[in-house]
Amino acid sequence: MIGSQQIHINSRIRENAENLAAALEHHMLKSFAPDARKELRLFSAGEAAELLGISTSFLRKLHFDGRIADVHTTSGGRRHYSMADLNGIRAVLDDTAKTQGTYLRGRRPGDKVQVLSFLNFKGGSGKTTSAIHAAQRFALKGYRVLAVDIDPQASLTTLFGYQPEVDFLHSGSIYDAIRYEDPLPFSSIIQKTFFTGLDLAPGGLILQEFEHETPTALRNNLQPPFFARMATALQEVEADYDVIIFDCPPQLGYLTMSALCASTGVLITVVPNMLDVASMSQFLQMSADLLDVVSNAGARMEFDFLRFLINRYEPSDGPQQQVVAFLRQLFDKEVMVASMLKSTAISDAGLTQQTVYEVERNAFHRSTYDRAVESLNAVNDEIESLMQQAWGRG
Repeated sequence: MIGSQQIHINSRIRENAENLAAALEHHMLKSFAPDARKELRLFSAGEAAELLGISTSFLRKLHFDGRIADVHTTSGGRRHYSMADLNGIRAVLDDTAKTQGTYLRGRRPGDKVQVLSFLNFKGGSGKTTSAIHAAQRFALKGYRVLAVDIDPQASLTTLFGYQPEVDFLHSGSIYDAIRYEDPLPFSSIIQKTFFTGLDLAPGGLILQEFEHETPTALRNNLQPPFFARMATALQEVEADYDVIIFDCPPQLGYLTMSALCASTGVLITVVPNMLDVASMSQFLQMSADLLDVVSNAGARMEFDFLRFLINRYEPSDGPQQQVVAFLRQLFDKEVMVASMLKSTAISDAGLTQQTVYEVERNAFHRSTYDRAVESLNAVNDEIESLMQQAWGRG
């Protein structure tokens, strides 16, 4: 009796999973028809000027003087720019700038790749939202970016328009590049995205296998050990990127530890309420203990910076204000100046598997959209400043 009931439950769960997968595929096809792959919108002259770091009048003058190529122009005479257009304009501007790197702000000879991990022990702290908006903002500003999804839930991968349970069910995920038996070259699992200059190393449920296989690998002394596998795998492709971004799972497992050991910078997301802060306290203590263990085993961890990123912040919320003040008093400059505001624009964009940088401004109330974009830009530009400082530049 119990056995038949269990079979029935398992069958029902499987049926629900299959129905949900089919519904998600239908949603994807409906949203991104005809090929179920996303395309990035064009950007207005005002958006282009902001991303280039120039005024709109100077951008118009570049066109008037014939210094840059023509771009898509509406019947009303409004110019719209693709990411390829922006990168071409940057190259022109940097070529004539007094200081090289004024507009092309990526790595220079001798600069190490910046590897950033977004993490927290608690789910719902905004890791994926922060990671994807950072990756997209950096790409929009001309950096060569690799987004690495090491969360088995693969939300980051899904936001790029892929279906992890279909597209990477058998091969092609980050697991295949770090697995202990016959790992694939890292370059073979990298996917191009609809963002120029932004590539993806996909995640998926198969990543759980790394967590299950590592204890056996440790007993058998398989090399390189778990904490070095990510850094070792990345060495093959790191020359192709300025910044690599990890979206970590909401747990302190072998995957997260491997990402930390490959990182140059750490962003710990925290929602400003006492339950989340208490959870973060446990996370930090566990992290310190585990990092001591892997350090004693030979891991080298040298972060250029570690910052706490206040997420889903509502400035008008009195208790949240108190928690933020508490964190700033406790951690001082390690708490980022800019905070990620809670915004309906961010959550509503997610309903169609998009980010705020992807959607058109007219899809939302203008003040709501502008408030979200200003918040995201402030956060990501502060992180960019930290990367530039790590490279010895302001």
